[in-house]
Parts: sequence; C-alpha cells; structure tokens
Amino acid sequence: MPALLTIDYPGPPPVRPDAVRDTARRLLRLCGQSESEWSILLLDDAAMAELNERYRHKKGPTNVLAFALREGEPFSEAPAAGSPLGDVVVSLDTAAREARQEGITLHRRLAVLLIHGLLHLLGMDHERSDAEAEEMEAAERELLRQLDDDKRREKMIQLAVNVDHVATLRQARGIAEPDPVLAAGICELAGASGIVVHLREDRRHIQDRDVHLLRQTVKTKLNLEMGATEEIIGIALAVKPDMVTLVPEKRQELTTEGGLNVAGQKKKLGRAIERFTSAGIPVSLFIDPDSRQIKAASEVGATFVEIHTGRYCDATSEAERHHEFDLVATAAEEAFEAGLRVNAGHGLNYLTTARVAALGTIEELSIGHAIMARAILVGLDQAVREMLALLPRG
Repeated sequence: MPALLTIDYPGPPPVRPDAVRDTARRLLRLCGQSESEWSILLLDDAAMAELNERYRHKKGPTNVLAFALREGEPFSEAPAAGSPLGDVVVSLDTAAREARQEGITLHRRLAVLLIHGLLHLLGMDHERSDAEAEEMEAAERELLRQLDDDKRREKMIQLAVNVDHVATLRQARGIAEPDPVLAAGICELAGASGIVVHLREDRRHIQDRDVHLLRQTVKTKLNLEMGATEEIIGIALAVKPDMVTLVPEKRQELTTEGGLNVAGQKKKLGRAIERFTSAGIPVSLFIDPDSRQIKAASEVGATFVEIHTGRYCDATSEAERHHEFDLVATAAEEAFEAGLRVNAGHGLNYLTTARVAALGTIEELSIGHAIMARAILVGLDQAVREMLALLPRG
C-alpha cells in the first residue's frame, strides 16, 4: 500500500480522504516511486505545534513536516518494492488558512504541501543552500504541473447534448419536423453520453410528447431541465427521467440567463429535492460559480450542481475570460470538495469548451446551441463527433 493516510483531527476533517490518497498515489508514480511507501498524517494546529517544538525546537505550528528514512542525496535508484520513504505531517488548520490567503481550495494547497514533503523524503532540502532552495522550488512547480496533467489525462468527461433547438425549429412552423426525438438518437449514435431537454412552462420548444417519447427511446441518460413548478414536477415524477436539473425560468428570456438562487429559496428547493429523491431521481441544481450557492446546494440535498459557464463564454476580453474561467474552476473544485458531483454548461462552443473540459472535477458538459448551429453546416452526427474530439478521453 503506497500511501498510508492517518487523519487525527478534532471533528469531521475538511478534506476527502479518498482524494488525498489519490493525490499521494499519483505523486509517487510521477516521482518513479510507485512501489515505495510513505505515511501521511493530517492533524490540527495544536498537535502540529507539539511536533514542531519537539523536533525543530520552534514555537507554534508549521504547515508541513517531513521525516525521511533515508537522508542525503536523492535516490540514485528506486528502493525495493514496498520500501518506506518516511512520514509527512500536515496541519490542516494552517493549510486551510494558507488556502484562503492564496484564494485556492484546501485540496489544492494540500497537494502543494504533500509535494514539498515528498521531495524532502526523496533527499531534497531547501535549507542547505540557496541553490538547492531554487532547485527544490522548481521541482515543486514541475511536479504540480505533472500532477495536473496526470489528472486531466485520466479523466473521461462526458458530453450531454441538449436538443431543445431542434424543437425550436419545429415549433417555428408548427409542423412535425425536425423531430428532437430522432435528433436525440443521432446524437447517441455519434457518441453522446446523455440527452438534455428543457420542458418550459410555456412549451416554447420541447413538448410533453417529446419528453414521454424520449423516456422510451433514450439509451444513455435523459436529463430533464425544469423550473420547480408544481405542474412540471408532476410531469417529471410521472416520466421518471434519469435525472432532473432545476433551473430558473422566466417567460420573457430567450434562454436561461443565470443560475438558481439556491440560498434564497432553500425551503422550496429542498421540498422538491425530497420528492425527487424519494422517487429515486437524482437532482442537479444549475448555479452560478458562487461559494454561497454551492454551500446552499449541498445543504438542500442536491446530488449534482451544474456550474453556469455563460459569463466565461460571453467574455469580451482575455482578462475578463481568464477571470470568469478562474471562477468556474474554483467553484467546480469547491463543489467537488463539498461532496457534490459537478457538471457544467451554458454557452459552451467549439472555442470555449476544451478549457472547461480539462478541469478534473467536472464529470459532464451540457451543450446544445453550438452543436445545433454547427449541425446546420456539417450535419448533426459530425457536429457531435467534432465536439467530442475536444474532450479529454480516458
């Protein structure tokens, strides 16, 4: 067992043990030490302060301590299988403060500290000289970059295609075609892992008939987007889609303009989620990349959140786009850390999708308009395949 994790923390730990073990396993492999073993201890400031004074004769807690079993130069060859490298101790309290100061998540800060500790176990020491300090800092940056790349390569993100606008074209003429049910089948044959439709109160595009037929014909996963109104909830409970996504809905809007204010309507949404949960239907909440809404989504019992990517996609400058992307990335990781499963969507196209798809915390992207617009030029099957080609595959 390469990573022996112990958490000695008062109360529920603010990290996910499985995520810590996964990071530790990846770091060993990236350092060529897959068969070696290291011990990781996560504790609070009080316990860390005791260790810091006992072993370093310094008062107060520090962020990370490393106790290597082999001192000196880095290994010239890999140790025997299962050989212990040593112990790395991290104060979760200090790591959390540093994460807040840097504007990153606790899991991200913890990964940096584990890298620092592991390099100490492998013989590097920033206190021996300025030159070695620079060398170790460069090694930390490189290992963090490799860790990010490793997670992205392993991630197989899913594509759910929204076929609402096939119905929009049909309704413009009030006839029977094009049929969104047929379009859904083409999308699945092209490789889509799910079909999304939004049954609106005004039935401007998707009709009740479509939802019932899609429930019978979709072979992958049917995600029903909807407002939390009594009529639509009743239809969803009768149809039993594979999941529902609760979204805000205004009759005058062209498309969904922003995320749900979950924090402002927790009681109403909580009651709806309870009804779906009792029926065995998982619920996703479409929210803006906002910490307050993520916390509220967790509190009301959602299984998923779908992070609204509209402002990122609509940004008119590079600086604005970078800023909005950072908000999406941080929100996705915060939601993941809160135990929520994470999807993303709205406004994504063939230029903006790849960057969001590279985020290791996101399971699925919901894309509709861009694929349908492309399909007019190249056909629906080809449009779906072109979008899939932008996603990282496992």
